[in-house]
Amino acid sequence: MHVDAYAKLTGIPPLPSVAPALEALLNQSMLRVEVVAEPRFCGSWFADAPNNGHGLFHLVNTGECLIESEALDETWHLQAGDLVVFPHGASHRLRARDAATDITTSLICGELRYASHTRHPLSHALPACFVVRDAQADLLFRQLSAMMVEIARTEVPGRKVLLNKLADTLFTLAVCDYAHRHADQQGLFAALADNRICRVLQAVHEEPGHAWTMQGMAGLACMSRSAFAERFAQLMNVPPMQYVTQWRVNVAERLLQDPELSVASIAERLGYSSEAAFRRLFKRVSGTCPGRIRAGSRHGRPPDAVRH
Repeated sequence: MHVDAYAKLTGIPPLPSVAPALEALLNQSMLRVEVVAEPRFCGSWFADAPNNGHGLFHLVNTGECLIESEALDETWHLQAGDLVVFPHGASHRLRARDAATDITTSLICGELRYASHTRHPLSHALPACFVVRDAQADLLFRQLSAMMVEIARTEVPGRKVLLNKLADTLFTLAVCDYAHRHADQQGLFAALADNRICRVLQAVHEEPGHAWTMQGMAGLACMSRSAFAERFAQLMNVPPMQYVTQWRVNVAERLLQDPELSVASIAERLGYSSEAAFRRLFKRVSGTCPGRIRAGSRHGRPPDAVRH
């Protein structure tokens, strides 16, 4: 889903330059969204979801329920069409709104896995929990969620694949929705709303192998080096060059999944003068070495299953 297309389809005007910068980030994301359960409940019920190290989401198919978590200041009431996301997998409980009700509540539940050893910028930016309300969502979001619900009710060929692809798209729309509604907060989304810093982030996301320097990034932002460094760190909570390094390692983990690309070619593509220098930096930042990522890929295991 192209983010600029999202703005056209939904009618929500994009923040200055946010669309291409966020799109460049999402396009490089090693995020796997997968539907893992489709429970149905009636009467008095509850379901606990412990923190298993992965992000979790719940789309209310039919009915309604309450959701409680230490990550929330209060109990939330969810209705049909609402999507609640716990990007970091905070433990929570879903339960019936009324113990005496005979309303059947069905959910589509899934996991979000960043297949990366280096924490992804998007993971840093998203809160412990957020919700997209069906009543406040745009038409495209409601159409996609309705399509997921319809497919979940049928035995159409390729049902699981279709659900996973739609869930991935729905999560992208949810992130876009959150970005537009919370651009005033600190972090990635606030940085994307700052024209000068956003311009730099977009360029870094699109061209991680460029020979980035503080002077070059400051020039792109039309700021002095000191003002740029201060503003970037204030918004992103990390110095500019450190962000560039972390982003390169994120991109490298994705490229290492391609058996046609050698480690040396990946190092060159990401702007490193030698394979040895790249290997040292990769291990320092990610905690593992490129060979282990490559080995896990050959055996069909996601990078998060590969341990140093």
